[in-house]
Amino acid sequence: MTETPFDAEAEFDRQLDRLVQLGYPSLAGLTETAFRDLVAPLRAQAVEGAHSLPAPTDARVPFLLVITRDLVPVEARLGLTTLAGKRKPGFLDRHYAEDDLPRFDPIKELEVPAGPAYLLFDIDRGEEFRNLAPAAAMEGITAQGRLPLTIDEGLAFITLHPVALASNRCFSLVGSRCGDKRVPALWISQGAPKLGWCWYGNPHTWLGSASARPERIGLG
Repeated sequence: MTETPFDAEAEFDRQLDRLVQLGYPSLAGLTETAFRDLVAPLRAQAVEGAHSLPAPTDARVPFLLVITRDLVPVEARLGLTTLAGKRKPGFLDRHYAEDDLPRFDPIKELEVPAGPAYLLFDIDRGEEFRNLAPAAAMEGITAQGRLPLTIDEGLAFITLHPVALASNRCFSLVGSRCGDKRVPALWISQGAPKLGWCWYGNPHTWLGSASARPERIGLG
């Protein structure tokens, strides 16, 4: 039986429709039409960049339409995430101090495009790095020619592919740091996604480290 080719155009449209359904345009202070027009230039880039990549699985997806904190705040997007088939909204760990999140910036190696949205390719939740400290996982990720995910990218991952976050299949976001030893991470708590943090040198059996291809394509 011949495998059906992955339809990148349909996947881009599905991701965009999902964001609209969740209410991203209003959170961004835009009409639905303006929101769609804003990210529309990325559609052709998604198709080109996803060429030859396999269809999405629970653990790995060909691309993500990433909305940044420049357009919609982290906590607003986090509150729109759920586990697959569940309804409880995602929430922020109480150990984040007030005004702590804006301090977690993308590490310089990522060269994240400026602006409200961009594309990320070949995303993996990093199961192979479970029970490895983020410091060790970072070495493994870069040895593969890949780079870690940021908070914005992790939220896009579980928003657009909720099955990516599962029991014992949670992941650190080593691509966002704030100058200390904390590393943001997404895991499950009280039946919902939780954005917390762990230590750069501490391993957890249930926590991997997500990564993607280095290229990130912005709106220009």
